[in-house]
Order: sequence, then structure tokens, then C-alpha cells
Amino acid sequence: MRPENLTVFIVDDDPAIRDSLSLMLGLSGYRVAPFSDAESFLAAYQPGWLGCVVADLRLPGRTGIELQAELRARNSMLHFIVITAHGDVQTARTAFQAQAIDFLEKPFDHAELLAAIETAFTEQERRLDRIRSHDADQHKLETLTGREREVLHHVARGLHAKEIARALDISPRTVEVHKTRIMAKLKARNVAELVRFSLVTEQGRQGIRDAD
Repeated sequence: MRPENLTVFIVDDDPAIRDSLSLMLGLSGYRVAPFSDAESFLAAYQPGWLGCVVADLRLPGRTGIELQAELRARNSMLHFIVITAHGDVQTARTAFQAQAIDFLEKPFDHAELLAAIETAFTEQERRLDRIRSHDADQHKLETLTGREREVLHHVARGLHAKEIARALDISPRTVEVHKTRIMAKLKARNVAELVRFSLVTEQGRQGIRDAD
């Protein structure tokens, strides 16, 4: 189910465009929050905001591209869509290199914008799912003892019980007992899943965001 707090943040200094887009998107069932410039948007910005930004390229003060860069610097979860009447190849390239969802030239068809927003929201949902999955895995990992974490680390390196036993100065039987407990706590079905859990310990939420 789509999170209810996904919002389309419109940033455009033309009040007619803000009103037109707000009305169109509102009638299409989207939550909308309009702003006249990047500064007013950033002054109100909250790290927990989800959804996408639809920003004009040319704004008083910071440009749309500069707003996009600032949001990335703040590790924002918001996806970005640029709209402009003054587009050029280099600017579009910059926007896409910063992972913009789309770069729409005015006048654009409303269907194009709606498609871009749906793409942004779908990507947002996938990212949230990955974060929730990571958090669930992290919670399971927190149930492991220090010794179990050591055994997990060596299992993920591909070592067998005897090799792990030598590395930790314990018996192979004890290694197997630890491995059984680890699999039960993590609800892992095989060694491949243990490897996945081991990788979770090497990355955090920021790693998930950076991978998008």
C-alpha cells in the first residue's frame, strides 16, 4: 500500500503555474504543497518528507538545479523533477547525473508530468521497502551474541567449521552449535542468507540511499 504522506512539492515562482499544477494534481488525487522559491521550500523542509519535488529551473535565488543539489547534500529522500521553458542539454545532463526522475520542457503535457510523478513515487516506495527490510535484518542481528557475530563473519567468508574453530580457538562442535543458533535467530534458510545478513552489518541506511 502506498504511504499516505507521499507529497508533490511544487516550487515555481509563477503563481499561475503553481495554482494550475496544484489544482490538476489535487484533482488527480495527490497531496500537494506549493512554494514560490527554493528558499521558502528549504526554510520549511523537514528531513522526514517523502514524495517528489517538481521545481522550475529558473527561480529567484537558488535555481532548481541548485535546490536539487542542496537536497542531495542533506541526504533527502525526495526525488526530483525539473520543469523549464529554458532547457539545454548541459542543464538536463546535470539534472540526470544528480538522479532527476525527469526534465520536462514547458509547455509539457500533464500526462508527462503525471507519469514522472508516478515513477518518482514508485521509486520512493521501493527505497522505503529496502530501508524497512534493512531495519528488520538489523533488529535480528542485534539478537546475536558477540561470539555468534564472530562465527557469522567467518561463515560469510566461506570458512568451514574446522577453520572457524581454529580461528576462534573453539571446537568444531561449538561452531556448529553457534551456527545453528545463528540460523534460528536470523530465520535464515541457508548459508547464502547468512552471507546477506553479514553484508547488512557492513552497511547502514546511508548505504541504501546512496545505492539508489
